[in-house]
Amino acid sequence: MSYPQLLTAEKKLADAKKLLSLPHIVVICGSTRFMTEMNEADLRETKAGKIVVKPGTDMKSPHEPWSAPVEAEALKARLDGLHRAKIRLADEVLVVGDYIGDSTRAEIAYARSLGKAVRFTHPEVDLDA
Repeated sequence: MSYPQLLTAEKKLADAKKLLSLPHIVVICGSTRFMTEMNEADLRETKAGKIVVKPGTDMKSPHEPWSAPVEAEALKARLDGLHRAKIRLADEVLVVGDYIGDSTRAEIAYARSLGKAVRFTHPEVDLDA
């Protein structure tokens, strides 16, 4: 007797996105030093009919919520978790910029561990290509 396989959360999410006829979802990753380039990539991907999610803030720019080191560290941890959730939600990752730091490298590894497609605006920086 065979038993039906239980659906994973990822499979349930993929099925729900199909049932809702959602457009392809792309998450933009990369160093926040490339925020201008991320905005341009957002425009191109949106114009192509995709839902785009990307970092919502640049903590390298001075701002009151992260002016104190302790608060900045806690906020960065929360934002990193939020960005990983964006990666789980997305169908594909677009890495922007010609530099890959430790955080972006970790995001790429996480996306690939989930079986997400990963594209690069600068393919030469893909160390796994």
